[in-house]
Amino acid sequence: MELYPVNRPFPTSAPLADLPAEALRDDILRHLIYTLGKDVPHATRYDWRMALSYAVRDRIVGPWFRSTRRTWAEGRKRVHYLSMEFLIGRILEDAVVNIGLDETVRGVMADLGQDYRALVEDEPDAALGNGGLGRLAACFMESMATLGCPAYGYGIRYEHGLFRQRFEAGFQVETPEDWLSQAHPWEFARPEAAYVIPFKGEVETRDGRDHWVPGETVIASAFDTPVVGWQGKWANTLRLWGAKPTTQFDLDRFNRGDYAAAAEPEALARTLSRVLYPDDTTYQGKELRLKQEFFLTSAALQDILRRHLSAGHSLASLPAHVAIQMNDTHPAIAGPELIRLLMDDHGMVFAEALEITRACLGYTNHTLLPEALERWATFTFGNVLPRHMQIVERIDDWHRRTWPSRPHYVGIVKHHEVRMGELAFIMAHKVNGVSALHSDLVKANLFPELNRLHPGRIVNQTNGVTPRRWLRMCNRPLAGLITETVGAGWEDHLDRLRGLEDHVGDAGFRAAFDAAKRQNKVALAEWLSSECEVKADPDAIFDVQVKRIHEYKRQLLNILQAVAHWKSIHDNPNAAWVPRLRIFGGKAAPGYAVAKEIIHLINDVGSVINADPATRDLLQIAYPANYNVSMAERLIPAADLSEQISTAGKEASGTGNMKFMMNGAPTIGTLDGANVEILQEVGADNFFLFGLTAGEVVKRREDPDHARKAIEASQPLQDVLQMIAEGRFSPDQPDRYHGLVHRIWHHDYFLVAADFDAYHAAQGQVDHAYADRDRWLKMAALNTARSGLFSSDRTIRGYMDEIWSVEPAI
Repeated sequence: MELYPVNRPFPTSAPLADLPAEALRDDILRHLIYTLGKDVPHATRYDWRMALSYAVRDRIVGPWFRSTRRTWAEGRKRVHYLSMEFLIGRILEDAVVNIGLDETVRGVMADLGQDYRALVEDEPDAALGNGGLGRLAACFMESMATLGCPAYGYGIRYEHGLFRQRFEAGFQVETPEDWLSQAHPWEFARPEAAYVIPFKGEVETRDGRDHWVPGETVIASAFDTPVVGWQGKWANTLRLWGAKPTTQFDLDRFNRGDYAAAAEPEALARTLSRVLYPDDTTYQGKELRLKQEFFLTSAALQDILRRHLSAGHSLASLPAHVAIQMNDTHPAIAGPELIRLLMDDHGMVFAEALEITRACLGYTNHTLLPEALERWATFTFGNVLPRHMQIVERIDDWHRRTWPSRPHYVGIVKHHEVRMGELAFIMAHKVNGVSALHSDLVKANLFPELNRLHPGRIVNQTNGVTPRRWLRMCNRPLAGLITETVGAGWEDHLDRLRGLEDHVGDAGFRAAFDAAKRQNKVALAEWLSSECEVKADPDAIFDVQVKRIHEYKRQLLNILQAVAHWKSIHDNPNAAWVPRLRIFGGKAAPGYAVAKEIIHLINDVGSVINADPATRDLLQIAYPANYNVSMAERLIPAADLSEQISTAGKEASGTGNMKFMMNGAPTIGTLDGANVEILQEVGADNFFLFGLTAGEVVKRREDPDHARKAIEASQPLQDVLQMIAEGRFSPDQPDRYHGLVHRIWHHDYFLVAADFDAYHAAQGQVDHAYADRDRWLKMAALNTARSGLFSSDRTIRGYMDEIWSVEPAI
């Protein structure tokens, strides 16, 4: 074999899908030998995956360079998306699908004697996010590339991400993620893009101007990952910041034997980009989290200004060339930091810096939970960012004077706290919610006074998901049926799925739809058998709830009803029960004790129910550990039922609900978040609705005895709580869940008890519908057919038109 048989000019402008298989094969072998230093007989699966990844990356660099050059040459406005999370998942297969090399890669790897599927699954998930916030950011990046919206994503290159979850005796145990223990083949280090990030110190006044003298500094160093859109027509950049010390090593201290002190600068820097969302139950944790948010934001803004000035533009023209989107309140420090940079580094006066900053910034609100709208003690904020404390107070004073009708209790700095939600709102020219209901509640409940002062600032942009990953890639059987039925091209025109409606009445189409779903269910059943020793029947209802574990998402309601279901089977063993597998997935924040208790209960209940010989053919519970994007790609295509059961008025939008719908799983859910729009699209006959509305939730909470009254009115719920309280599911520690049961009786803020009977009845309706296969298949197929609204392409078009004022380049 010739070691390097081909030396083609690169990059090429030819369609990527048209590049010959021989060239790809040659490049894989070239990377195997010259990049990885292995020959074919001694190459491991890791070596083959890396060689393939580098060869595919080579084919993305061409459109990436062309997109960047065109943006510069045409002076196009660029979006800068700031997010603490980018839950991008595995990249290899997604890139292969998007550039149209799927069949070519499969064929080449088969010719080389390699299992392509095994190589794909060998890639670790990038541990850059936790849940919906980070996955949305990843979908948005892919859609921006698909639509030709020039963009940079800015995040942190977490060394360990959130955490790897495992269960010990049913309890969540957190261990570090190790995704960067291997080389990451998709990134390019950019040591020339490095910025000093200051912390602490003091502010001095010299020559009539304030100067920040920091007490600590670190360097933010860039790592770029190209994000290629559908068919490889455009590619954008995800720039992640890694922290490095400004002083590498104190040799004098080391030589004196003070080894720990010698490494302090490096330890400080590594801590900043080591863990996503450090436990902030301590002061040190709070300070670290604030430092992380400023580290990301300051590095991004310095990078934006450098690029803008290097293009020859004036700072006054910044809003014409730059749109900056704050994804939740984590980067809300962007307002004061951009003002600081414009004033302190570039000599601008406050009024002009404020006007420019507000014209650039947009703010996406993702939560109605007060505790999730960050508030920093003024002591912490002023200690870590003393110059910004001054600027925040000046912004607050400017806003109060400019709008004198502002109520006295409204503002950024109140009760010795800096309110980041109010800061983000005031500093943004547009604020958006992420579903129709959520945006209305942001206006009415979250920022009512600011909304009255700034009418029209709040707009809605209902979330979406990319159909390339969440249908075309992860559900090949269904994607193939869709193409066969409505033709090619639906992947970037998802409204074409409406064409499936004309075929839902056809028995042959429904049979094919059923076969596609069953293929996914069989594959998942095999995986669950090996992963968590659950014997799943592919003919059972696969009932799935996967998301971050939180009280408002009400995994507790789900597991309580599972116990009621189990008891009902025992009470009526000869009834026509429909077999059901309940699948849970998700992580609880390390410091969230109640959420971890719910996880423990789910696992304890599962252990008892799964071992019950009288019911195990009719009811099983599976909770595979360490839920992530790759697990979602297994679970969602196989799901029959989508659990979206949050307390109404608490879920901003949700995107898992959209993925399940797209993959043919009807929803059981409340009128919350984007469930409202899903119900509107799919119709009441194809959705299992239950529970209180957002308005009814508020009214019900006015009764301090609402939980007790609901429990006393529900014999099934009483029975369930009694079984848990007496230790039926925790015989080794009968009082383990006494606190949980007490909270349901007396402090049921999320109205689990109030909605239990309605949920229980809705689950009965699910059984009845599933038993009628023809009816169920129509429901499932119509969910897919009517999911076109929930493409993230539609969402990004809305942002481009209403918030960013950016034109597509393709």
